[in-house]
Amino acid sequence: MKLKYIIIAAATSVLMSSCEDFMEPDSLSTFDLEYIYSNVDDARKGVNAIYSHFGQDAFRSRLSNNMTGNTDIEHQSGWNSNADRYQIWNLDALESNRDLQIVWTYAYRAIRDANIAIEGLESSGLLESNDVTEANAMNQLLGEAYTLRAYWYSMLTFHFGDVPYMVEAPRAGNDFNLPKMDRNEILEQEIQHMIDMEDKMLWADQVPFGIEQVNREYTLGMIARLSLQRGGYYLSPDLNMNREDDYLDYYKIANDYSQKLISLKDRELNPDFRQVFMNQCTFQTPVNQDVLFEVPFALGNGDVGWNIGVRVEGGATASHDYGSGNNYMAIPPTYYLSFDSVDVRRDVTCSLYKINTSFEYEFVNGGLDIGQGKWSRHFLPTPPGKSTAKGTGINWPMMRYSDVLLMYAESENELNGPTAQAQEAMKRVRRRAFDQSFWATKVDAYTNQVSGSKESFFEAIVDERAWEFGGEMIRKYELIRWGIYSQKMAETVEELKMLADGAESGNSPYPIYMYWKTDAKGDFVIYNPYKRVVAPPDETWTQQSFLLALTSEEFGYQPWITKDWENYITGGPKAGVARYVFPIPSEAIANSQGTLLNDGYGF
Repeated sequence: MKLKYIIIAAATSVLMSSCEDFMEPDSLSTFDLEYIYSNVDDARKGVNAIYSHFGQDAFRSRLSNNMTGNTDIEHQSGWNSNADRYQIWNLDALESNRDLQIVWTYAYRAIRDANIAIEGLESSGLLESNDVTEANAMNQLLGEAYTLRAYWYSMLTFHFGDVPYMVEAPRAGNDFNLPKMDRNEILEQEIQHMIDMEDKMLWADQVPFGIEQVNREYTLGMIARLSLQRGGYYLSPDLNMNREDDYLDYYKIANDYSQKLISLKDRELNPDFRQVFMNQCTFQTPVNQDVLFEVPFALGNGDVGWNIGVRVEGGATASHDYGSGNNYMAIPPTYYLSFDSVDVRRDVTCSLYKINTSFEYEFVNGGLDIGQGKWSRHFLPTPPGKSTAKGTGINWPMMRYSDVLLMYAESENELNGPTAQAQEAMKRVRRRAFDQSFWATKVDAYTNQVSGSKESFFEAIVDERAWEFGGEMIRKYELIRWGIYSQKMAETVEELKMLADGAESGNSPYPIYMYWKTDAKGDFVIYNPYKRVVAPPDETWTQQSFLLALTSEEFGYQPWITKDWENYITGGPKAGVARYVFPIPSEAIANSQGTLLNDGYGF
């Protein structure tokens, strides 16, 4: 049975008792740790309890995508409502924000269950079992628990800054009202725990559930990712973007462990970029390819293809049975136009079409509601039903091998400049993005051009990560650790205004209108995806305003251009600083009995 089906039941198993708050110490009173962790099969169930929290809204809709905008490549309007998710998009969330409460609560529930598993596994006596198979399995489970805990602490420190650091399983008598700990100390300890475990873990091709289970390659990647987070910039309570003096030590760790994965378990990237995501939409989970780990969602669970992906218009009166799918994070036209015109990633990542109720292609709403094209419910092998929405069962990617290659290139550049090794790592990613006939110019010549200095190579890394991971909702965290969040938002707004001005004046080389149709094979085709044309070749093409839609007679620039990123640039408590840290939820403050406060950050 696949892990995705097992974890659905984990929260109601003998290993879990529901707690209204992470502070409650009654979990261990409901089961016997010594019994549960006395054998591999039951220990597996214990660790499954940690995975179960991915199936909650805290992750499947909030952390996976809703809370990760706005950026220069994904955005949503937050200024036109006071609802919870809009407050988050607008960087002005209140303590009472329910979405923040959900994330905080389930993050600490996952951490609680990780701590229970860690204690049970470490006290089991089976990590050093004479039975090699048993010892390997138990150490693998312990590595999973530590890596999953590290993920949740990484997210807590990104979204809330300094937070309580809980590393003990809950017991009556323990002090659960812990004060905040410095986010850097938390990351340091979590990185070290993964370092201590990774060489005792198993590769994806050695574990029962492959890439649907935390494995050694993912843990190696997480060591690199959290090290770059620790070595990067972060928002301090006085609203400055700071970086610790020892940051190069953590770039060195990122470099060592990304290189370790490349050395021990290298693999070719899937030559078909689209297939990486079609695998997820068609429930294929190949090992030793792009995806290192993806959150396993069973049918009936998961929001991929419902709140992120190609827009699909369904319902009871639709002529198809694929149901309804929205897209909460639109792609700005600046990002679409930033791609090289022959980069295959553009048309995979950016969906200029939607599926209407007649199950026909149609240009996106308003011309600029560009969707995340990597996933869609209409790619599902079996239509889930007319009235379905959530619960597509499409897995969510947590890390891909191209991420490891680019983390290696970035850390190598930071430490040693654009060495041949850093350049080759970038070239490997770009080779997949272009047909081989373009490699001489788009891969080799391009990489040589951007490798003139450490600074120019870094800028190329910033661009390459945007083109490679669009829609995968990790951009926010990258802009934060690079210390350029507000800067990139300001650049995006200015670029949008320039595109709008060019369209209005008629001087733009880019598409003011696009012309589209469905061809004889039934495919959605755009005549001029990248350039302005006076007219299409014949009347079979439908005209759709594109850059012309950036302005209106009523507003001039469309309001979303001037308002979506305003609080990231000048509208927040400090101009030039994006206050991405949110207040600790009021419920957690109240439950802490005076230990926690929302101090600093302009709250």
